[in-house]
Amino acid sequence: MKLMCVFLLFAIFQVNAEGYSQTVDLKVTSASLKEVITEIQKQTKYNFMVSSEILKSAKPITLNLKKENISKALDKALEGQNLYYLIQGKTVVVKANKSNTSLDVVQLFTISGTILDQRGSPLRGVSVVQKNTNKTTVSDEKGKFSLAVDNGNSVIVFSFLGFQKEEVSVSGRKTINIILKDQINQLDETVVIGYGTQTKKDLTGSVGTVKVEELTLAPTINFMDAMAGRVAGVQIKTGDGQPGELPNVIIRGPGSLTQDPSPLYVIDGFQLEDFHSSSINNDDIESISVLKDASATAIYGARAANGVIVIETKKGKAGKTVVTVNTNTGFQQIRKTVDVMDAYEFVKYQDELRPEVAKFRYFQNGKTLDSYKGAPAADWQDKVFREGFFNSLNIAARGGDVKTQFALSGSLNTQDGIVINTGTERKQARLALNHSLSSKIKFGVTTNFSNTKNYGVQTALPTTDFPSSPSNYLFYSAWGYRPVSGRDDLDLTLDDVDDVSNPDDPNTRRVNPVALAKNSYQHATINANSINAHLTYTFNRSLFFKTTVNTAKTTRLYENFYNSKTPRGLPIPQNNRGVQADLTNMETDVWSNENTLNYNKLFIKKHKVDALVGFSSQKTKSNLYGILVQDIPNEELGMSGIEEGTEYDSKSARSDFTMASFFGRLNYSYLSKYYFTATFRADGTSKFAPQNRWAYFPSAAVSWNIKEESFLKNVSFISNSKLRASVGLTGNNRVSEFGYLPSYSLPMYAAYSFGNGIPSKGIVPSELGNDGLKWEKSEQIDLGYDLGLFNNKIELTVDLYKKTTRDLILRADLPLILGYQSVYQNIGELENKGLEISLTTANYKVGGFSWNSNFNISFNRNKILALARNQERMTNNILFNANYNEHLFISKIGEPAGQFFGYEWLGNYQYADFDEVAADQYVLKAGVPYYGNDKSFIKPGDIKYADLNGDGYVNDMDRTVIGNPQPKHIGGFTNNFTYKNFDLSVFLQWVYGNKIYNANRLVLEGNGLGVTDLNQYATYVDRWTPENQNNKLFRTWGQGPMGFHSTRVVEDGSFLRLKTVSLGYRFLPKVINKLYLADLRLFVSGQNLLTWTNYSGFDPEVAVRNTVLTSGLDYSAYPQAKTFVFGINAKF
Repeated sequence: MKLMCVFLLFAIFQVNAEGYSQTVDLKVTSASLKEVITEIQKQTKYNFMVSSEILKSAKPITLNLKKENISKALDKALEGQNLYYLIQGKTVVVKANKSNTSLDVVQLFTISGTILDQRGSPLRGVSVVQKNTNKTTVSDEKGKFSLAVDNGNSVIVFSFLGFQKEEVSVSGRKTINIILKDQINQLDETVVIGYGTQTKKDLTGSVGTVKVEELTLAPTINFMDAMAGRVAGVQIKTGDGQPGELPNVIIRGPGSLTQDPSPLYVIDGFQLEDFHSSSINNDDIESISVLKDASATAIYGARAANGVIVIETKKGKAGKTVVTVNTNTGFQQIRKTVDVMDAYEFVKYQDELRPEVAKFRYFQNGKTLDSYKGAPAADWQDKVFREGFFNSLNIAARGGDVKTQFALSGSLNTQDGIVINTGTERKQARLALNHSLSSKIKFGVTTNFSNTKNYGVQTALPTTDFPSSPSNYLFYSAWGYRPVSGRDDLDLTLDDVDDVSNPDDPNTRRVNPVALAKNSYQHATINANSINAHLTYTFNRSLFFKTTVNTAKTTRLYENFYNSKTPRGLPIPQNNRGVQADLTNMETDVWSNENTLNYNKLFIKKHKVDALVGFSSQKTKSNLYGILVQDIPNEELGMSGIEEGTEYDSKSARSDFTMASFFGRLNYSYLSKYYFTATFRADGTSKFAPQNRWAYFPSAAVSWNIKEESFLKNVSFISNSKLRASVGLTGNNRVSEFGYLPSYSLPMYAAYSFGNGIPSKGIVPSELGNDGLKWEKSEQIDLGYDLGLFNNKIELTVDLYKKTTRDLILRADLPLILGYQSVYQNIGELENKGLEISLTTANYKVGGFSWNSNFNISFNRNKILALARNQERMTNNILFNANYNEHLFISKIGEPAGQFFGYEWLGNYQYADFDEVAADQYVLKAGVPYYGNDKSFIKPGDIKYADLNGDGYVNDMDRTVIGNPQPKHIGGFTNNFTYKNFDLSVFLQWVYGNKIYNANRLVLEGNGLGVTDLNQYATYVDRWTPENQNNKLFRTWGQGPMGFHSTRVVEDGSFLRLKTVSLGYRFLPKVINKLYLADLRLFVSGQNLLTWTNYSGFDPEVAVRNTVLTSGLDYSAYPQAKTFVFGINAKF
């Protein structure tokens, strides 16, 4: 029989529970059954469930009841109606009599429990139904319910208007307590902000959010790698693909030139500047919010100039304990290799370069150049790279009851690098407990422990002994190590050092790349542990107080051992230290306390006020110590033999600082139409001199919900239309401790042995203090517009911003008479302005198929407005090769920071540029510009540079900006598809308009020093020769003066990448029930699968030793890996 259950609960919301009586007084004449039930319900605590058919067909009722209990009242009311009733808990179910009423007399399994909302308040009137049956009840005013079900394996469905439906398996339990989540539309989604939450519709600031479920699709250990390209205005890139490498994160352009431009991280309310992003397991993250404009960030004051990333982790929920197991395993590969010369091309080149040397090495025993055609050649890249394995296991248990909830999780991740003897391993555990001491007091604690170990050769980092020698870089050896020896009795793969290396010339020294990688012992161990405890006291529904106590400890141990088979430990004259090792230990401890008082209330259904005031304090303490030893006698002991060596250098440092803050925020809205937010924060820190320790950071924002206006309210296809505007001031706390005081150092160059052979260090002044040093401050203006169409199936967000950072901390030159070269001062000014667009669409949904998309694109323009007094520009350099020591980077007033600086390459000098003065003797024609002191050295086929000032000479005056490493725009495009039980996610990421300085080509596409036996890129086969007079690549040994940076090796770094693809299948309940599982999903996923780019190097996502002033350099960078995994998501 089709039943239309009518819930006669409407009177519940109009009658106070204390007003109920336990007996019935009722006098009616010819009343309907509905009228009688309604009156009985008003006088008792019982709810009724009855079908509409029964109400219509029931006979009129005449009653005269006085102080009857409910059973007698119902007996008399239903007398002669062919109806009967059942009382289950506080619910009365009225049914029609059947021919055999004994069918209703069955053995039932009774369950009971309590239903609360997310704020811990009881929910009255919740429908509690045994799935696929008519057995039902509702909760009372205390949220309690009782229901008789068929058996202990039944499934209970909880539903209530305004809340999400929940299905819970009884699993033999007699008590089920549950918390129902609010049912919200997209505009009512909660967004985590500073010290609280807001719904999307109430936001006045610019806040980006990340769909955490999309992050977990990416096979990465660090969640920040998976975030790249997913939030408008956020640029995330790694310096290279080294396992364990932390990404660089920039929000709305760099906010500083010389100080750290990284954002502030807030983890469960704990503010961390020195945050190791791989210390958190991706599966533990509940939500991520990126605070971008001043309205959103100013509540964090002096720490917020670079933006704020707020992360909330998963907590336990009342109900059955849910155990999840997420695991995947797979492999990683090199995306591409760089072609180098084969055996024939290499020997031909050597014969052109040094015929007399080539004859001795490659043309003995009757061998000719033709002998090397098709000859086998060592593929060093193939030997250095490998297929690395990737494994991840995450286990979590979350649950609890109404009073206490818990979440316990652990993870183990291992990643083999795609270069032999490289990789990373992480072990992590997390525990979160929340307990209600009473209806007013709640307490919680969260702990996180992680241990990360990174190991293997650092391909892009030089050694301190030979920072300018190419031989220290792995890929210099992998590309440059000769492919053939010319001798049948010599197998190059078996030698650790090439026998043709000149021990007196570091530029010729080449270690077998396989031996270099295998013998490199470079380990980093990072332990990041934190504890966060909080206590909340609720005065009433509008006012509550919260205090938190946080502590975190991070230790970093770096161990490096250089045996005799590594460039640094080679027994050669330049390396007079022999086998050596160094060890550095760093410890950082942070303690903080936050206290906030929140008040929120709606007045006369028009005025909504949400106010916050607070006080916080923090102390940070750091220690560092290290030692370098040399001449270790027994290299077989490795790091264990460090005590046997001779101490060469040691270091130690200690710093600490404290910070205190007062802050407040007021959110006000009128009719959910007009919004206003004001924020103020005062920060004081010991990092500055007493007179400059305090700074003040205000902000204000307004928004207008146009949709609520009468002229737009009834426009059905527009579901949201809101204008936002904000302005405010934030600061940069990322400055060195006590920079206002003079500092001294004890360098080895200032040491003297005093005749006893043991050097004693001298104290040398290193920095002149400046007690006027103060905060860097950023003023930001933001204009935003939010649009929703067709019930928010299309959502558009557009933001325009301008961020100006003043009082930049820069070095100012000093007169030499002072004994110092420079001093830090607040003298610079930097501007970032841009446009951000985000578009989310629900494209299609029919039957079992759905398709949703998310698109974002960001444009940022960076410009320096001021430098030091009388300073128009500043230059910087990264030393990677002593022959290229001219500063590569320039920052000029009126232009972007950190642009490439060098010469314009015009190709090669051709015969037409010369006069032939004798047979095969050429002299440049008059008026043809040249470089150097003697133009007779210039030959046809040499590199030709532009004479920009027209003086006839190519010199330093002709250097100019030759490229900008900052992109014109960045973005991402996600498409999510579901079809029945299948799900597919495809994510594309791009960067457009940036340049890369491919410094590898300086030495491996031309070999300007003329180093013998150094292989070259395959592109150099097409070099200039008298028979091949092109303008692409210069002649053999014909580059001309060394050290010229030019546009020749500046390349387009734009790329479009198929970043993540994930295909999954979720099993049907009838299958997983047989496996005693609550959910089961199998998936395959890939990362960095395809990359479309014109960049000739390994990978365009590169920035070796990246800073704001030195970005976009590629020299022996570890390439990004292509990853494939298969995984299982299981829930018990």
